[in-house]
Amino acid sequence: MKRGLLRLSAVALVAAAAATSACAPTQTYNGFLPDRNNQEIPDPQVGVDTRDTVVQRFGSPSTTAVFDQTAWYYVSSVQESVAFYTPRITERRVMVVRFDGDTVSGVEKYGLERGRLVAYDDHETPTRGRELGVLEQLLGNVGRAPPVQLEERGGRPNQR
Repeated sequence: MKRGLLRLSAVALVAAAAATSACAPTQTYNGFLPDRNNQEIPDPQVGVDTRDTVVQRFGSPSTTAVFDQTAWYYVSSVQESVAFYTPRITERRVMVVRFDGDTVSGVEKYGLERGRLVAYDDHETPTRGRELGVLEQLLGNVGRAPPVQLEERGGRPNQR
């Protein structure tokens, strides 16, 4: 009896360990995260660094300014998901490197606290006309007579 209880508790312990480890969050890294590999890369220095040195150190930017190439944006984020739940962003970093000609004129850093939520409208654009319901689609032609077909030569209806 004691042995059966010991086996049952061992099975329960293994099941509990498996259940808790199955719900461990997984992290996904997007963008450039220099300190993820325990490398601390110094920020670009104003007046010292150029476009070439910034590209060598950080790689190509995530995006640039739209109309003029005076600002480069480096965006990185960490996303965490647990089981089947919707993933959530736990960390986001944005580094903006501004240039005056080819030299760095300013460096700004932003975190997740400065982010803004953008609400996208995923509805469809309405079209003119009437939408038919399921019953109207199924029973729409009931009671309608087939079109009358005329002979090519005589102009009389076909007699079949």
